Amino acid sequence: MVRTYKEAVEWIHGRLKLGVKPGLKRMEWMMEKLDHPERRIKAIHVGGTNGKGSTVCFLRHILQEAGYRVGTFTSPYVEQFNERISINGQPISDVDLIKLVQIIQPLAEELEQTELGGPTEFEVITAMALYYFGKMNVQDVVIFEVGLGGRLDSTNVIYPLLSVITNVGYDHIHILGNTLEQIAFEKAGIIKAGIPVITAINQPEALQVVEEKAASVRAKTYALGRDFTVFSHEPTASGERFSLQTPFTTYHDITTTMLGAHQVKNAALALMVADYLRTYYSFLIEREHMYHGIRKAEWLGRFEKMNDRPLIIIDGAHNEEGIDSLVATMNVHYPNRRVHVLFTALGDKPVTAMIRKLESIAETMTFTTFDFPRALSAEQLAEQAMHPNVQYTNDWKQWLKEKRKQIAKDDIILITGSLYFISNVRNFIKNKYK
Repeated sequence: MVRTYKEAVEWIHGRLKLGVKPGLKRMEWMMEKLDHPERRIKAIHVGGTNGKGSTVCFLRHILQEAGYRVGTFTSPYVEQFNERISINGQPISDVDLIKLVQIIQPLAEELEQTELGGPTEFEVITAMALYYFGKMNVQDVVIFEVGLGGRLDSTNVIYPLLSVITNVGYDHIHILGNTLEQIAFEKAGIIKAGIPVITAINQPEALQVVEEKAASVRAKTYALGRDFTVFSHEPTASGERFSLQTPFTTYHDITTTMLGAHQVKNAALALMVADYLRTYYSFLIEREHMYHGIRKAEWLGRFEKMNDRPLIIIDGAHNEEGIDSLVATMNVHYPNRRVHVLFTALGDKPVTAMIRKLESIAETMTFTTFDFPRALSAEQLAEQAMHPNVQYTNDWKQWLKEKRKQIAKDDIILITGSLYFISNVRNFIKNKYK
């Protein structure tokens, strides 16, 4: 039995060796043993390829502004492990984490002796979150972020007030499928009978899959661009300004400090969810809560400015669609600036396509690696580059120290790739330079 925080986290991470095991049988087994804490949670379920974390962040801030206590379950973490289970943005305590492991560990060991096999790391953490919000610390509402896919994701044991699907893109194709229709089918697996689904999917073939699934279980679909619409969008010096028409009302001149057209879509999703909760579930959310929540929202590691002169931006763009959004945001907000890119990625990503897109905005391209399963070597990445100014290094910390001194003050250092890597970089910069 674990006794310390270090032992608790080590036990959780020790489950990583079991990899990914899609399916809900192990979760259902644990929920039964725990007397179904998931049935006591008023939840909102957020799935999609990209933008889940940002959408959760926008929605949490709106609900907090309205005075609600909001639990969140997100992944991965950026600063500390505990933030994956948070209340009003504050990670749970080390003491609570230890208690949760002490409750779940015996179940995991018992489950290992069955034909179902032991639970994975993500299943263990999900069970911890469900028990915490269902039994230990019940909240007004809890927002659950899907880990992988949706249909067979361990979070899919909840029965939410609303289902949200941000978008569909080519990620985790070795598990979810290699067509948009196949991936959309997996994402649509979170849709429950009679529970409305709100989505920003823009590919007709993917949206059709979601709508067919929703119709089959009599769940109404609200799609961005059809049922609720962004208009008058323009970038500002500090973020984005836009207006939104929902089926219930119109919001003019909403502002956010989270940069990029993709963040406007995520904010629109959160606003539509809040509008629905206000209209049909009697949530006491006023217009000013909407405006203030969107304006106050910040999401660590997503187009985050870590230093001013030179400007250092970190962004956890870990798939092709994420890189598209990053490049578009750089072109809109920082045109004609020299950009020095530091990039690394995991081996299951379409790195060649990602590199090619980044090369379009890069003055220099540097590749690195970090200590993580499936991380590609710096040399492997550099071999796929076609940029005229390419280098690679295994010591990204030293590279960053030297690059800050070498470049002009108006140049930009852009660090991107794996979210796990961004977490390391963020902590290093925060401790070293701030």
